[in-house]
Amino acid sequence: MTTTLITGASSGIGLELAKLFAASGDDVVLTARSEDKLNELANDLQQSYKVTVTVIPSDLSKVNEVDRLYDRMHDRGMEIDTVVNNAGFGALGKFAELCVDRQTDMLMVNVVALTRLTRKLLPAMLHRRTGGVLNVGSIAAYQAGPNMAVYYATKAYVLSFTEALREELVDTGLHVTCLEPGATETGFGADSGMGKLDMFSSQAMSAAAVAKAGYEGYRKNEDVVIPGWKNRLMVTGIGFLPRFATRKIVGKMQGI
Repeated sequence: MTTTLITGASSGIGLELAKLFAASGDDVVLTARSEDKLNELANDLQQSYKVTVTVIPSDLSKVNEVDRLYDRMHDRGMEIDTVVNNAGFGALGKFAELCVDRQTDMLMVNVVALTRLTRKLLPAMLHRRTGGVLNVGSIAAYQAGPNMAVYYATKAYVLSFTEALREELVDTGLHVTCLEPGATETGFGADSGMGKLDMFSSQAMSAAAVAKAGYEGYRKNEDVVIPGWKNRLMVTGIGFLPRFATRKIVGKMQGI
């Protein structure tokens, strides 16, 4: 029996990934801030798939939460085979005007927690030569994002980190995949302020479709998964434009 840890599992892509891993027979560990939502999901997964589901609430924006999460799993004798670093959030607004604490929390969740949790869990995976890492990034990784400067920068980090880690682990038997969705029908749009933008009203994919693409890509050990032909076309097109042009385009798209 293998065990998968999913961060940000209470809704959206994380919730859908939890369903997919549980449906495959994995025991799952669910973490997010909302304990009530996690318990509801845990009951559904246990009833539907007859797997063991463990709920460990955590707020990964806090400095010691990764270590606390790791220690709680270790104390229960859990061995994590796959870590799904899905937790993350964004904020629409000018860098100098957005709350500095919110932007710092974004760095903590999107970058620091993802990195530290992976580092804490990876040595045991390497020892067993099984499992891997599925990081959830964004097509925001491929260009700078005026009016969401920190969010775009964090997702560039996730992509670069995942690709480098994959190369380091190429002969280990571990899977390392980065899921790079575009606009998705989750709570992200409303929480970040992006829900009012055209890209969310006209181009958003369902969380279930995004999760399915990421799950299948991880199982196949693909390096980068970009769900949806529109998103793939957008990323390809960006590669033909100079960076000064892409940041101006994004800035206009995210004008506030």
